[in-house]
Formats: sequence, structure tokens, C-alpha cells
Amino acid sequence: MVHPLLFLKFFRTLLEPLHISEAGADAVAYTWLIMALLLVVSILATKSLKSVPSGLQNFMEVIIGGIENMISETMGEKGRGYFPLIATLALFVLVSNLIGLIPGFYPPTANLNTTAACAIVVFLSTHVVGIKEHGIHYFHHFTGPIWWLAPLMFFIEIIGHLSRPLSLSLRLFGNMNGHELVLMIFFALAPFLVPLPMMLMGVLVSFIQAFVFMLLAMIYIQGSLEEAH
Repeated sequence: MVHPLLFLKFFRTLLEPLHISEAGADAVAYTWLIMALLLVVSILATKSLKSVPSGLQNFMEVIIGGIENMISETMGEKGRGYFPLIATLALFVLVSNLIGLIPGFYPPTANLNTTAACAIVVFLSTHVVGIKEHGIHYFHHFTGPIWWLAPLMFFIEIIGHLSRPLSLSLRLFGNMNGHELVLMIFFALAPFLVPLPMMLMGVLVSFIQAFVFMLLAMIYIQGSLEEAH
């Protein structure tokens, strides 16, 4: 495996003409690393599919099956069509969170640019799905059930919808950046054994934050699929 410092140095050289900060360069570098890792794992898991899965195929089928069941329970049968989007976001966020537990590696989700990008994807997908499903009638979601309250409801709904990417990005960024800072402090003060409990807690935090992000994405898209009342 290429040492992370050499990997970062290479990417910082590529990004230097763009005047991207060091933290931003780290986030971009590790984002590409995680995308490559997920691509390689996908290829290996589906290289020789078997009717009786084993090894990596069995592991990935358990993960994918769990996500698919959760989508079906939360969004219904219509939600199955959005499985690729939600599963991709969930796996990317989870691996991005977990990679920060490896000494010398940086979690992209500890950078606000990464979390904001994921949140904007969810935000845009929500409204694209709504317009695709309901056409012009989708905008009834913003007017409320009483016509004379429509102007007031419109601004309230707009504020509510615009707050979604803000909350999605800040929640994930705050939790992962905070954990990363605490872990760095523990490693600086006592590099042996003392940071271990924080690393174990980091595994739990990584799974919880990926689950929350995926669950909110499903709820938002499900909301756009429903008929306006």
C-alpha cells in the first residue's frame, strides 16, 4: 500500500495550481482514495458471482441486503428505485468515517466541503424526484392545505427545505471533525493504549453518523414522493 504521506504529497502537487488549502487537499485526496477502494471492492465482490455466496461476495450481500431492506421499510416499494443513490451515499460516508481511525489517514467527512457536497446531492435529488413524480403539482408541497395561507406557508417551507442540506452537512462534519480533533489530542499526549477507547467509540460514531445520514436522505426523498395535501 502506498504510504498516506506520499499519497497526499502527490495530490497536493496536482491541486497546487488550484490554490486549495492543505485540509481541502487532504479531503480531496482521501475522497478519491475511498472511491477507488469502493470500486475495487465492488469489482472483486461481483467478479465471480455464485448462487451460494461466500467470502467477500457474502459480506457485501449482507450489507447491500440490509440497506435494501431498510429502504423498503422506510420508503416502500417506490424507494427501491433510489437504492443506488442511497446505498452509494451510505457506503461512501461510512468508509470515509472509518478511514479516519487508521493512524496517518484523514476522514474526508471531517471537512465541511465533503459533507456539504453529499448534502447538496441529497437536496437536489429530493426535488428532482419530486418534480419527476408529480410534475408541476410537486410545488403544492410548498403552499400548504389552505389557499389563503399559501404565501406564508411558501416561505416557511422554503426555509425548512434550505435548512436540510445545512443540517445534514453540519451534523456529519461536526461529529467527525470533533472526534478527529479529540483523537489527535489523545495521540499527542499518550500515543499508546490511551487513545484505544476513543478509537473504539469512533467505530460506533462512524456507523451511527452514516446511518443517520442515510435515514434522513430516505425520509427527504420519501417526502417528495408523497402526494401534497
